[in-house]
Amino acid sequence: MIYGYIRVSTDRQTIENQRFEIERFCSKNNIKIEQWIEETISGSKSPEKRLLGSLLAKAKKDDLIICSELSRLGRSLFMIMSILNHLMLNGVRVWTIKDNYRLGDNIQSKVLAFAFSLSAEIERDLISQRTKEALARKRSEGVVLGRPVGKKSAKVKLSGRENEVLDLIRKNTSKSEIGRIFGVNRMTVDSFIKERLYSKT
Repeated sequence: MIYGYIRVSTDRQTIENQRFEIERFCSKNNIKIEQWIEETISGSKSPEKRLLGSLLAKAKKDDLIICSELSRLGRSLFMIMSILNHLMLNGVRVWTIKDNYRLGDNIQSKVLAFAFSLSAEIERDLISQRTKEALARKRSEGVVLGRPVGKKSAKVKLSGRENEVLDLIRKNTSKSEIGRIFGVNRMTVDSFIKERLYSKT
């Protein structure tokens, strides 16, 4: 069985980019993905709390898992190494596209897995440290970080849906029903109508 595994951390990211990379790679190498596993969840979550856990449980010897990069499997060195070790012990292959990594049962694969994972973790730590230092510098310069107290964001969950909400109001749709349609609560709808649509209704 050949699996395509895709993970993004937030709704703001798209699975389409990773899927395109994998499909292009498979096309060039005459490989056909037999099952896709796609999920939107943080890589810091344990595999058991992700769809990845089910994949690890059912993958068998000589199966192949293709993903865009090793970091899709997990966010920490220990987690990635644990996953790779589990797959190696079960004879499951892992290929990544960006890393150009091929997991096998040889010592070279194990060393490369460690090196790639360690590099990724070091880079994340460096980025985090640089961000903290930049924020500390701005604070020392007197810059107020974050949204000012009492100031509301100009963009809310219903931004861009004004006309749709207006149409529903004209059809005497209740605020609770409007909330269900757009996936927000009634209070959000009520505030949106008062603050953004009051002058139009």
